[in-house]
Amino acid sequence: MVPPSGGVPLSLGGRPASALLFLCYLNFVPSLGRQTSLTTSVLPRTEQSTTYTDFIYFTAFEGSVRNVSEVSVEYLCSQPCVVNLEAVVSSEFRSSIPVYKKRWRNEKHLHTSRTQIVHVKFPSIMVYRDDYLIRHPISVSPVILRAWITHWHSGGGLNVRGEENLLHAVAKNYTLLQTVPPFERPFKDHQVCLEWNMDYLWSLWANRIPQCPLESDAVPLLSFPYASSGENTGIVKKLPKFQNRELEATRSQRVDYPMVTISLWLYLLHYCEASLCGILYFVDSNEMYGTPSVFLTEDGSLHIQMHLIKGEDLAVKTKFTLPLKEWCRLDISFNGGQIVVTASIGWDLKSYHNQTISFHEDFYYNDTAGYFVVGGSRYVAGIEGFFGPVKYYRLRSLHPAQVLNPFLEKELAEQIKLYYEHCAEVWDIISSYTATVQAGGERRETCDFRNSYLDLKRKYGRAEVCRALPWEKGLRDRHPSLFQTLLQMDLLTAPRNQNDSVLEIGARIFEKAVKRLSGVDGLHQISSAVPLLMYSSCCGYHKASYYLTVFYETGLNGPRDQLQGMLYSLVGGQGSERLSSMNLGYKHYQGVDSYPLDWELSYAYYSNIATKTPLDQHTLQGDQAYVETIRLKDDEILKVQTKEDGDVFMWLKHEATRGNAAAQQRLAQMLFWGQQGVAKNPEAAIEWYAKGALETEDPALIYDYAIVLFKGLHQAVNGLGWYYHKFRKNYAKAAKYWLKAEEMGNPDASYNLGVLYLDGIFPGLPGRNLMGKTCG
Repeated sequence: MVPPSGGVPLSLGGRPASALLFLCYLNFVPSLGRQTSLTTSVLPRTEQSTTYTDFIYFTAFEGSVRNVSEVSVEYLCSQPCVVNLEAVVSSEFRSSIPVYKKRWRNEKHLHTSRTQIVHVKFPSIMVYRDDYLIRHPISVSPVILRAWITHWHSGGGLNVRGEENLLHAVAKNYTLLQTVPPFERPFKDHQVCLEWNMDYLWSLWANRIPQCPLESDAVPLLSFPYASSGENTGIVKKLPKFQNRELEATRSQRVDYPMVTISLWLYLLHYCEASLCGILYFVDSNEMYGTPSVFLTEDGSLHIQMHLIKGEDLAVKTKFTLPLKEWCRLDISFNGGQIVVTASIGWDLKSYHNQTISFHEDFYYNDTAGYFVVGGSRYVAGIEGFFGPVKYYRLRSLHPAQVLNPFLEKELAEQIKLYYEHCAEVWDIISSYTATVQAGGERRETCDFRNSYLDLKRKYGRAEVCRALPWEKGLRDRHPSLFQTLLQMDLLTAPRNQNDSVLEIGARIFEKAVKRLSGVDGLHQISSAVPLLMYSSCCGYHKASYYLTVFYETGLNGPRDQLQGMLYSLVGGQGSERLSSMNLGYKHYQGVDSYPLDWELSYAYYSNIATKTPLDQHTLQGDQAYVETIRLKDDEILKVQTKEDGDVFMWLKHEATRGNAAAQQRLAQMLFWGQQGVAKNPEAAIEWYAKGALETEDPALIYDYAIVLFKGLHQAVNGLGWYYHKFRKNYAKAAKYWLKAEEMGNPDASYNLGVLYLDGIFPGLPGRNLMGKTCG
């Protein structure tokens, strides 16, 4: 209570003690009516000439907020005045909100204490519980009920705004009204009849108290290791706005002053082959990089990019590089224009490097106007390696010691590290041994002497191998099956390039393991085939990784080992092996076999396969078959699925041999692409194309054969390679057959001839437009 001017002490009722004594002396009892216009004079008119000081005070009949609270206001004006009454509340999001205002003038009853009863009406959302009409009641602090008097002639008229009016107050006072918590309030009687279904639904949840979900600004973008193959696919995460209005208000206020922290675990196998590789970056609604964006460079340093308020972009490169084949945690905190980058290695987070970068520009930050990408996307390739847990703090700039981002799958992470340490040793053995053998093929320094008289022996006898092993006994004891396998191989025919030669040897080791498993007692050979598959996997031939995944996850002819199954599944996925990626995508989609349910992570693996599948349809390398969409309920399509010894294939081959052009074309397509269940056989396919073009002289077959000649597929099949200079000499022959097909009415041949001329690939053609007509 603020005492009236003049320093009169207050009694228990909030009135001056002298005024109460004076009222008792007059034996006067004021009338407390319910009408707001009812006032009562408390002094005889004959004594109004007595000088009194302006004052105002009031009494609330209820101590808490009601829908209509009755308040008694007692005041005295020495001059014509305006009496103001106002109720002000504050919520958790806003302060000083006026919810009730009332003013009235007093010009006639001066120097007289007067009382007026005011019925203060509060909003229903402050007074009642939520129901079918009041959806969002608010929780407010105690209501401040304040009143003041301003003189009419001193700038306190009715047209003056409340805050300005308060500045001219000659007397003022206030009191507090307690509010009731939302779930302790009564229900409001709306005086309406509900439909029976609405009434039933209302009765189901009328007395339930909802629980607010716990919401934090720490967002786990990734919780399980992700195998990044260095391609244009990655994990996409879109962050919603905060449900908590206070957190959302804080986020919105920091558009020009970001306070965020990124924490992620990385295991890098190689640095970036391109200029930049994606680690974690934000793509805004305009498909532009936003704040924050972190990339890896060619030399292993970090490229950190921000978007400025003025619309430009700003980037900085760290002075340090990240380690290879070591698990490290990268913590990047943004505090306005200051960026702190910390790289820590090992599980004890021993600091590796720390760098602080300061800017004077204002960064633009809005993490809901776009999406985050972990790894690659259509704009940039991802890193080659593995991502561990990734956590993003949306509203806090933290020191690395304050960041809570543990690696829960620590045992799996250790297995990944041990795998690549083991494979580095295997790689060195194979590459060194291959180089030694190939060098000995030219200089017989480490192998038995060779001369031209031993050609027949080399051609028809057993492969000659190098017996000199330049490794210590301990290394040979750790890898006995590897050395034994290498000794049995003819490594002189392996590619001279180190990476290609190791991959080729890995494929040979895999074939040897598969041959062993394909025998009559193949199931009993699994234990002896597993070491070979491990060596093949280390060579980068990741079909072996998928085989190991199946063996360990299913426990085929041995105990199940889920940890090793996860290891080889991740290794195969990192090596871009399709079946391994399919396995990872399925496990994360279903959340089975200790793989966490994560649809975004599952989509990252599936999208990688989906990107490659259309490309597989246009390559002859490998045994990848043509991918066809077949509905299992479509009996007509299922009937035409066949094999090389199937009825459909045998009938087509019979008709093709008799000279049926349609059968020749279909048979060639099936063999060329590996369609309808037939194994891919490009050599046989090209023979049928040539037979149809040269013997049947069908325009469609002539056109197809010209395509084969134009792309150099004939040379590729015969081992001459896919290089540009190797098949350029076939342009003339391809153009010859296209001219022939054009003369027979094939419009596609005319179009291709026009393209050849315009692109200058075969300038010997007569001038043509794209429709094949002569230009002159």
